[in-house]
Formats: sequence, C-alpha cells, structure tokens
Amino acid sequence: MELHSVVIVEDHNLLSQAIAGLVNSFNKFTVLYTCKNGKDLLTKLKTPTNIPEIILMDVNMPILNGIETTEILKNEYPNLKVLALSVEENETTIIKMLKAGAKGYLLKDVEKEILETALIETITHGYYHTKDVSNILINSLNEGNKGNVKLKEREIEFLKNVCSEMTYKQIAEKMFLSPKTIDGYRDNLFQKLEVKNRIGLVLYAIKNGIFKI
Repeated sequence: MELHSVVIVEDHNLLSQAIAGLVNSFNKFTVLYTCKNGKDLLTKLKTPTNIPEIILMDVNMPILNGIETTEILKNEYPNLKVLALSVEENETTIIKMLKAGAKGYLLKDVEKEILETALIETITHGYYHTKDVSNILINSLNEGNKGNVKLKEREIEFLKNVCSEMTYKQIAEKMFLSPKTIDGYRDNLFQKLEVKNRIGLVLYAIKNGIFKI
C-alpha cells in the first residue's frame, strides 16, 4: 500500500517527535522528515525528493513563522497542502492562516482520531476544518446548498472586507455605512450562510471564490 508523505514543521523537539510518532502510527501516512521552522523547510524543499503531500505547520516559530511560510508555499509549491497545527485559538490567527493558504486548522491537543481524519480528508477533498476551531455550522463540505445562496452586491463587498484585518467598525467606515447597518449585514449573513462567526464568513468567501487565496 502506498503511503502518503507528511512533513512536520515544529520548533519544539519533543512535540515534533510526538506528532511524528502519531502520524507514523496511521496506516496511510508516513513522516518524511521534521523541520524547526519555515526557513529550514524551504531549504529542504529545494530537493525534489523532499517534497511531501501534506505539511503539518506550527504557527508561532522563530526565523520564519507558519503564516509567512504558508504564503511562500502557496506561490512556490501550489500543490502542497498545509494543515496548521497550533495552540493559537484566536480568530485573527486562524483567519490569517486560512488566507495564507492553509487547508485546515487543528489545535495541538486534537485527538489522535481527528488528526488522522484531517489528513485523510485533506488528501481526499483538499481541505479539513474542525468545528472546534471554526465553530461553524456547515452541513456539508461539498458546497451543498451554500452554492445556491443568492448574495446581493453589497453583501459580497462586505464579505470581501471581512476577509481583511479590518474591524467591523472600520468596514462600516470603508463602506460608508453605520456600524449598526454593518452588524445587520453580519447577522443576516450568519443566518443566510448558516455560520456562527467571522471565521465561518471567511471560510465561505474562500470556498466560493469571493476571496481568492
């Protein structure tokens, strides 16, 4: 049976070894090697035999962090699939990683079964998002009814702005609307797209081509 190759980018040695041990215990996956940071990874990737199918990427690392590294990979190695594996739970970091090109975002205390599922889903479907991290209600990841949702021009403009680092107040100013009106757009889209928070809106925008990563 052919094994899918994985590389782990993690600056803590013990954690890196523990994650590698987990991945190697899965039937369909094998760890090619581990790296301490993004710069170390980019150096190794220059050798063709060192290019894996999936990279498990830490976010906070010295020299070259996970967000910066993922952005470089998106441009230089577009076929590489990056899954973030981090202790960071804040919305801003998750959105930055998704915008950088990560195909999913997992917390480091994730259960072994979820990690394996995430790797399989990423190979099969191209992405994986846990409810724990995104906290969104997506009935299915195969576009489902979401693709048929009709959005107004101003709603699309709002969604594009949501994918930036602007606050809702700043979005209101940019769109020449009151904060109350922007709150209305947000709450209406939460209901219409069946999502719970800003991360859900960003995921929707990325998956439906409203925001290009």
